[in-house]
Amino acid sequence: MLYSWLLIVHLLAAIAFIGTLFFEVFIWHRAREELAWSARLTSDQAIARRSRKVLHGVVVLLYGAGIGLAWHYRGVLGAPWASHFAALLSLKILLALSIIGHYLLLAYWLGKQHLGPVRAMWIRRSILAHMLLIVILAKLMLR
Repeated sequence: MLYSWLLIVHLLAAIAFIGTLFFEVFIWHRAREELAWSARLTSDQAIARRSRKVLHGVVVLLYGAGIGLAWHYRGVLGAPWASHFAALLSLKILLALSIIGHYLLLAYWLGKQHLGPVRAMWIRRSILAHMLLIVILAKLMLR
């Protein structure tokens, strides 16, 4: 029963996380170009603030449930190349850890004030690509 709840929480958090990144990369990035500079700046700041507040909770749920799910498969993860399922699950975990690395890099760039618009878009696109690969791997695990 706990496994089912963890799976539901994990899936819903993944949907929220990917949806937010999809909005930022494919919708907001282009739509903001039509705004005046002052409106763009105000909107960017408002969306960034709200996004951070929401995504912090979503990420905690996503990774917390993911750790619980991985714990359920700890025996399989002991031999990551022993089966198709174990290999795909290991790759998913590796990609999830890479996303954490992206956020550490983002925090570093923010701290050093080296985060410009090009780097910000690059990191969003990279994280979105990682998340989409994780979804594809999850689907492939079910066959």
